[in-house]
Amino acid sequence: MTELSTADLCDQHRPEPVDVMTDSAVAIVQPGLLRDFGGRQSFHGQAATVKCYESNVLVRQLLETAGHGRVLVVDGGGSLRCALLGDNLAALAEKNGWSGIIVNGCVRDTAQLAGMQVGIKALAPCPLKSSKRDPGLKAVRVVIGGVQIRPGDWVYADLDGVLVSKEQLSL
Repeated sequence: MTELSTADLCDQHRPEPVDVMTDSAVAIVQPGLLRDFGGRQSFHGQAATVKCYESNVLVRQLLETAGHGRVLVVDGGGSLRCALLGDNLAALAEKNGWSGIIVNGCVRDTAQLAGMQVGIKALAPCPLKSSKRDPGLKAVRVVIGGVQIRPGDWVYADLDGVLVSKEQLSL
């Protein structure tokens, strides 16, 4: 997978100064919101989405399928009460060809996640596992860090941040 720098993508696709308001095809997820947990620090791909609250049933279901380099975006409602992803699900993502996972919620098994070749960003760690009650919704619009993400949108992530675009970006 070719690594793409979010800073370089911004320079190319959002060249206007920060104080100039324009409509842009590239949205920036709120800086500082997400922390890095996976072994791959730079990742990108088309989004697959899940909206769930304190239940990771659909997260597992999607990660059991072929990822084809996609990024799973999980809107967990920002809950810090339990983890929606741990080492077992991350191992599925790695095995099945997912480029990365972004969680608006928590992850666990962080020492193991750091050694896996999948990008993982989340709000925080939490040792408690999720419930399996309400599965949630898949293939829906989600909002993370003030940015709407729809299935098929392109997600670009690295240590500098997360970008979202309706179209594939290049340098």
